Amino acid sequence: MANIKNMTNDLIINNNKVLLDVDRYGVATVTLNNPDKHNAFDDGVISALTTVFMHIAERDDIRIMVLASTGKSFSAGADLGWMKRMASYSYDENLADANALANMLKALNFMPQTTIAKIQGAAFGGAVGLASCCDIVIASNKASFCLSEVKLGLIPATISPYVVNAIGQKASRRYFQTAERFFADKAMMLGLVDEVVEITDLTVTTELDSAVDNMINTLLSNSPAAVKQAKQLALDVAYQDIDNALLNLTSERIASIRVSKEGQEGLSAFFEKRAPKWQQEPSSQG
Repeated sequence: MANIKNMTNDLIINNNKVLLDVDRYGVATVTLNNPDKHNAFDDGVISALTTVFMHIAERDDIRIMVLASTGKSFSAGADLGWMKRMASYSYDENLADANALANMLKALNFMPQTTIAKIQGAAFGGAVGLASCCDIVIASNKASFCLSEVKLGLIPATISPYVVNAIGQKASRRYFQTAERFFADKAMMLGLVDEVVEITDLTVTTELDSAVDNMINTLLSNSPAAVKQAKQLALDVAYQDIDNALLNLTSERIASIRVSKEGQEGLSAFFEKRAPKWQQEPSSQG
């Protein structure tokens, strides 16, 4: 489990391979920090990430979470040593192990805050699942992706609900079976990546950092309550029949937020041609 300690105004959750920092603007940065192994994850990292994601979800002072990593790779997916141990596990042990990964992905996918994945390099296997669970994915032109499980006689089972949601069934049917490596431009065409940023060197990601900062500043200019409710709205109405129940749900949501404190402030600020009270100074992660 991760150790939790307070350090000045920042919260650090640190098991050496997973770091959490929260700045004064309410932007949390979760960093995979095992560059020598290309930020591959094992059961310890999965447990730490679950702890961090659940902790962030409970904090009202955190508005945005950035998922990042150190080194040239975003994440190589499963750690080889962990995979070797799993090979000797019983069915029940494998089931428990898979459930731990599934719960971590669920915690990330349904986190109430806006989530941004910052992907500088390779994202393989389970790392594609991490990206698929995030609301916004910003990648460098040197980022690459691979659902590599079938090369090992496995399948991308626990990440599949999120990957299929991100790239669709047709593309999933291809890449689940072929284990082809594809790059950021293709990932953006598929819907996995939202923005591709040109960099010249994987060790210098200034342009990528700036793109993430710009997205953070865009989000921070919006109503915190509205952003959170907008994310939940997208989750709630996806793939639903457009019937009277859904019409009533959406009508109730807009009526409720119009009379809310931030809804009233936002409308008043608009008509009075002033900035709403929730706007803050620009944030910089770089």
